Amino acid sequence: MDLVSVLRRPSAFLPLAMSVGALAVVLLFLAAHGPAPQPDEGAAAHIWQLLMAGQIPIALFFAIKWIPRDPRPAILVLVLQFAAALAAMAPVFLLHW
Repeated sequence: MDLVSVLRRPSAFLPLAMSVGALAVVLLFLAAHGPAPQPDEGAAAHIWQLLMAGQIPIALFFAIKWIPRDPRPAILVLVLQFAAALAAMAPVFLLHW
């Protein structure tokens, strides 16, 4: 199988979509409230946490199922998932939230 056919699997694209959603939550919060740290975690922080934590079991399922079947595209998808997760974590880390 090639990379595109593997990416069509829900266990491949859901973690990517969840990371993009988490990044969107951070960027929308940043646009609405600015970069100042908040005294208490609000709904945006909880949504971000759920999106980031929720993708872990999906990515693990993907790795367990697809690495033995087709290692090269599966590892590329895992690298994409990891890069998307880092992109979603970067603003939180850089802004010290």
